[in-house]
Amino acid sequence: MLARNKTPLLDALKKYARSNHAAFYTPGHKKGQGISPQLIDCFGTKVFKADLPELPEIGSLFDAQGVIQSAQELAATAFGASHTYFLVNGSTCGIVAAILATCGTGDKIILPRNVHQSAIAGLILSGATPIFINPEYDPVLDIAHSITFTGVEAALKQHFDVKAVMMVYPTYFGVCGDIEKIAHLTHQYNIPLLVDEAHGAHFAFHPDFPIPAIKAGADLSIQSIHKTLGALTQASMLHVQGDRINISRLAKALELVQSSSPSYLLLASLDAARQQMAVEGKQLMSRTLQLAESARTQISQIPSLSVLELTLTTPGFVALDKTRLTVNVSGLGLTGFAADEILVNYGVIAELPSLQNLTFIISLGNTNADINQLVQALKTLATKHKRVFETESAIAPFNLESKLAITPRQAFYAATETLPIEQTGDRLCAELVCPYPPGIPVLIPGEIVTTQAIIYLQKIQSLGGYISGCSDSSLKTLKVILDKS
Repeated sequence: MLARNKTPLLDALKKYARSNHAAFYTPGHKKGQGISPQLIDCFGTKVFKADLPELPEIGSLFDAQGVIQSAQELAATAFGASHTYFLVNGSTCGIVAAILATCGTGDKIILPRNVHQSAIAGLILSGATPIFINPEYDPVLDIAHSITFTGVEAALKQHFDVKAVMMVYPTYFGVCGDIEKIAHLTHQYNIPLLVDEAHGAHFAFHPDFPIPAIKAGADLSIQSIHKTLGALTQASMLHVQGDRINISRLAKALELVQSSSPSYLLLASLDAARQQMAVEGKQLMSRTLQLAESARTQISQIPSLSVLELTLTTPGFVALDKTRLTVNVSGLGLTGFAADEILVNYGVIAELPSLQNLTFIISLGNTNADINQLVQALKTLATKHKRVFETESAIAPFNLESKLAITPRQAFYAATETLPIEQTGDRLCAELVCPYPPGIPVLIPGEIVTTQAIIYLQKIQSLGGYISGCSDSSLKTLKVILDKS
């Protein structure tokens, strides 16, 4: 068994990058010799020497043996799983593969209405029927929390033939639901709990974080290692434990949704990020938590600003990732979108602007200087840009009385027509429509278009939000399923 400080995949890639051989394989730039001078000016030459394909001693991602197998086994140990798979198409492909591995055409899956759009893609590709549960919602702060034990229990009692349950843990805002109770409940029905843990890759490395999904009893979790740890963008992992997931079917599903020419730069970054956390994780996370606490304390003292805290546990909010700062700016008479645009001028860029809030991610890559710049920018925002207006009541996009008339897969393949959005009320939506980030759909294929949904989307857009997923991002038109009556 390899020691946790080893990086087998990275070492193999490094060896090939440094070797002097004639390359008669892809990629076409041949270890950087044919790369654009503009790219070399931006990135240097070393990175291109390591941009290599499947070679002897490196192996194939889909026949994971040798150094890839060793790297994945080390990752499984570090994250507390029995099996770990490296992902080069982001957590998106992991979420899709998890649904494909557990659900087929017509099979039911319970999942939150504020699920990421990648789960909708999984429904389309698998043909599964979603049983949506509304998460707990705070209308004052305009923040969605988690689904609850009670909600899952009610859905399971009503739908005895469900094949899987999926939950988001943590949410984009760092909010965690009662995953241990939900895992125990799903196992009583002998079905797996799948967890979109994209924003929780760091949980395993410090006791002050919420419990990791796998440790809490989840059967499968997907983590974006690049989001909160030190991997390259698009590099993620999928973890499995127990025997409720068909490993063979999961492996086949991953082959369907991952590139057959995976980037070994991404794979090596996963190996290195795992090694970094296995060796220094607790120390790095202790420092990160200290930075977050410093920011939280200082921001809380700025007049008219407040930071999301776990003051009283609720069914949908039992823990909070303390490195995720959600700052409510509504007391300044500003939307989160407007505040975000202002902060850019002071050299601060948030992860997520929303109607009332700005969310900031503090990770192992941040410094004391970053925290000082953030605090000073928010102080300037509060003193120089405060406005006076009446705060509008929030509308939760997943509480809009939405109703799925046909499955997302049926809608995807149905004949469609494009209409002015004002004429689409009560029609069946034929496309995915969601403000992004965080990529939470307001309308999904097969859902009845409601007036409330249209008003919400237009409101988000008018306040500076970006609408993605639909063919007309201006929202002047919407694609709906052709009415043959």
